[in-house]
Amino acid sequence: MSSSSPSADVGRLFIEETRKKLAAAHGKIVHCIEQLSDDQLNWRPFEQHNSLANILLHLCGNLRQWIISGVGGAPDVRNRLAEFSDRARYHKDELLKKLEQTVRESDEVLSKFDTARLTEKRRVQAFDVTVMGAIFDTVSHFVGHSQEIIYITRLQLREKYQFKFVPTKEQGGE
Repeated sequence: MSSSSPSADVGRLFIEETRKKLAAAHGKIVHCIEQLSDDQLNWRPFEQHNSLANILLHLCGNLRQWIISGVGGAPDVRNRLAEFSDRARYHKDELLKKLEQTVRESDEVLSKFDTARLTEKRRVQAFDVTVMGAIFDTVSHFVGHSQEIIYITRLQLREKYQFKFVPTKEQGGE
């Protein structure tokens, strides 16, 4: 008989599923960015639009502020406006390494987190949230931007885009 409570089990499941979703979305982002040139990574359809480089900087800033700092307690050093206003030319290896490090640090925070603290209140980016809310919103935000990255990658590569997942007939494919 397990000595843990049902709520502790749900908390552990929440953290496990969150970590899986974050890792899966990260894998999709890496799959896309690896198919692009540095020119495509830094491309923007018009000056006010974000490049994929800006989106990657934004994802790193968001994870760092909400998970590493807000949940994990590290100092909050985010400059959100700089993530979008940055017009430097980035190399994909540099940004993939930065994203990998940030996702890894976020995963470490989540893997060590005491699930009994999921309902604690935090103030992150001037929002009052529970830890569970901060984690849920941040990972769903990350997943949302991963879909944006897939779309922009496919838009640029067109028929040269290489799919990461091709469904079998059983999964709805041909």
